[in-house]
Amino acid sequence: MLATCLTGFTVILIFPLFALFSKAFFNKAGAFAGFENYVKYFNTPALSSSILNTIDISLWATLFSVVFGFLYAFALTRTRIKGKTFFKYTALIPIFIPTIVHALGLVYMFGKQGIFTRAGLFPFELYGRLGIIISEVIFTFPPAFLMFFVALEFADGRLYEAADSMGVPPFEKLLKITLPEIKYTVINVFFVCFTLAFCDFGAPKVLGGNFNVLATDIYKQVAGQFNFNMGAVVGTLLLIPAVLSFVVDRLVNSKNAGTISAKATKLSIKPNKKRDVFFFGFCYLITLFFLTLVGTLFIGALAENYPYNLSFTLKNFIFNRSAGGMDSYFNSLKMAFCSALFGTIFVFIYAYMMEKISGFGTLRKYGKLLSVLPLALPGMVIGISFIFFFNDRSNPFHFIYGTIIILVVSNILHYFSVPFLTAAGCLKKLDKEYESVSDSLNIPRWKTFLRVSVPLSLPAILEIFMYFFVNAMVTVSAVVFLYSAKFKIAAIAITHMEEAGNFGSAAAMSLLVLLINVLVRVSYEVAVRIIKHRINKGHL
Repeated sequence: MLATCLTGFTVILIFPLFALFSKAFFNKAGAFAGFENYVKYFNTPALSSSILNTIDISLWATLFSVVFGFLYAFALTRTRIKGKTFFKYTALIPIFIPTIVHALGLVYMFGKQGIFTRAGLFPFELYGRLGIIISEVIFTFPPAFLMFFVALEFADGRLYEAADSMGVPPFEKLLKITLPEIKYTVINVFFVCFTLAFCDFGAPKVLGGNFNVLATDIYKQVAGQFNFNMGAVVGTLLLIPAVLSFVVDRLVNSKNAGTISAKATKLSIKPNKKRDVFFFGFCYLITLFFLTLVGTLFIGALAENYPYNLSFTLKNFIFNRSAGGMDSYFNSLKMAFCSALFGTIFVFIYAYMMEKISGFGTLRKYGKLLSVLPLALPGMVIGISFIFFFNDRSNPFHFIYGTIIILVVSNILHYFSVPFLTAAGCLKKLDKEYESVSDSLNIPRWKTFLRVSVPLSLPAILEIFMYFFVNAMVTVSAVVFLYSAKFKIAAIAITHMEEAGNFGSAAAMSLLVLLINVLVRVSYEVAVRIIKHRINKGHL
């Protein structure tokens, strides 16, 4: 079983990456070209400038996300403001819609006919560098906030009590206690946000204009010009920050362990009206911005012809079949459900073998290496590497190309690492005596797995299912190269509607995606509460 899983993982991860790197060193005729494609890329001004543009927008987006994410998390963990639960869940809104929708919402707000532009409140050009940066900040803010929230939620109150007794000012406590406590998180957040912005396709696709970035370059080279060799070159360039982020993440996590003492006391947050007013105002503005972003989608979806005719209509929910129609939405539901179902099963079984099966030391080390590698793979790199590998007619797995299967496999691979770490962390908490007792009684491991490990891990399993489903519904970067004309999905349909100038239908489809993801998230929260209640009552 272990060997089968590792073989399958190798086929969908290592082989496609090898195909990607190989393609970058061959010319269109199939002859070995060495670094000729790279030289050509860097000698083409229009293409090489994309690297500097991508670094530029990524750095600015990262800077704002790190600052805003930290302040927002600080407000929810270190102040006495009201409405913390509301603020927390509102901050997650961008996660539930494709990144291309973030850009679409900005068009409704700040485009040439945007609500704020027409009111004279936004005298800037949205399309180009500024628009991409704003959209990337929206995209990277939620993960930045969540990482800081986890880091700031736990603190040793003794340090702050000692500082208070010595009369240390609040700002000095921030600099000398809080920031040193979360320094590794700051580094992690920086690289995660930078990588996300560096590899994002949605925002530059809608707002880029003549401002080229690497993500749009790879799309133009592959989907526009069918220049697969140059697309492979751009794909390898996209890997650089992702791999660097992966290495930093591994190093940081190895050092960031055991920072909270067993003798630590809970931090007591003292009243401070000025502090709370400031942070409440800050959270209110962020929340208002996100709600306005969603609100503009409602306006666009329900207006006859925004901004010229705001009469109420539902015609935008009757989608043109040429863009995918309503079928694309149901296709997304099928793809997301299959990705979540099979991804959850595979991840949990895989994690069980890594954590609970003894022996096979070398194979398990190789398996754990494979499990974290997807963290270093941008979606577009997975998409283009799958083209090179599975589109080869000599490949025995060629039959999955152009089907829902390849979309599901790409989603499972793309989002594998986080669910794996969740499952592994959950299984580590389960007492090893369960397996020892089952072995001593000659009970098959699969029975122990189904009757003990799975029931006790249900909250984590539901979290993994929800994570796969939501991400599969909003993903664009990987599947943009892999979908077929017969099986379009919602995120791609939104892209095509935007390209055709049909913003109303694009907004309507975006709302449907948001609706199902919110329902899935709410269902997950309710289910976990019920399960935990039953566990506490001893009924599970």
